Amino acid sequence: MRSREVAKEHVTKKQNGSHSSASATPPVMDGEAINRALRRIAHEIIERNPELVSVVLAGIPSRGVEIARRIAGIIESLGQTAVETGVIDVSMHRDDVGTRAELPRVQASRLPLPLENKTVIIVDDVFFTGRTARAAMDAISSFGRPARIQLAALIDRGHRELPIRVDYVGKNLPTAAGERVRLRLENVDGEPDAVWLVREEKA
Repeated sequence: MRSREVAKEHVTKKQNGSHSSASATPPVMDGEAINRALRRIAHEIIERNPELVSVVLAGIPSRGVEIARRIAGIIESLGQTAVETGVIDVSMHRDDVGTRAELPRVQASRLPLPLENKTVIIVDDVFFTGRTARAAMDAISSFGRPARIQLAALIDRGHRELPIRVDYVGKNLPTAAGERVRLRLENVDGEPDAVWLVREEKA
C-alpha cells in the first residue's frame, strides 16, 4: 500500500502534462505572499536562535533546498550573520522505500560538518503526514548528533500521521483528503512563484 506521504507531491505526471485546472484557479499564495511568509519564518528563526552562527538550514530536495536558500538570504539581508545551508536527501530513509514500485531518485546530501553543537533546521516546502520529516531526522543522524533539530515549512497542510510539529510555518493551509497542494518556485520550476489547491482527479 502506497504511503500517504507520497500524496504531498504537488503534481502527478498527468497533471504535469496539463496544469490548466490549477492555473485557472486563483492561487492561495502568489509570489508576494510567499515572500512575506519566508520573511516571517526568517524573523522567527532569528528570535529563537540567538547564536545564528550555529544554525544550519538543511533543505529537502528539491523545493526545500530553494526555500532554505531564500530564508538564509533574508536573514543575511536583515543584517544578521550568514547562515549555513545544506541539502538532506530522504529518499533511502523513507518508511515506504521497500514497498514502492520504483526506487526513489537519490540526490547527494551535503551538510556542513561537524554537526555537534549545531541547530539543524530541516526545511521543506509542504508539511503533511510528518513521515518525510522523520526520514530527514534519520538521515541527519547518519552525519552526526546536532544539539537541536527544528522544522520549517512554507506550508502546513495538516493530516499528521506522526507526533511531529513544525517549529516555523509560513502558512497553515487546511486541506481536504482529496486535495493536493501545488507549489511552483521560479528558480526550480521555471514558473512564477505560486501555490494552488488542486482537487485530485480520480482515475
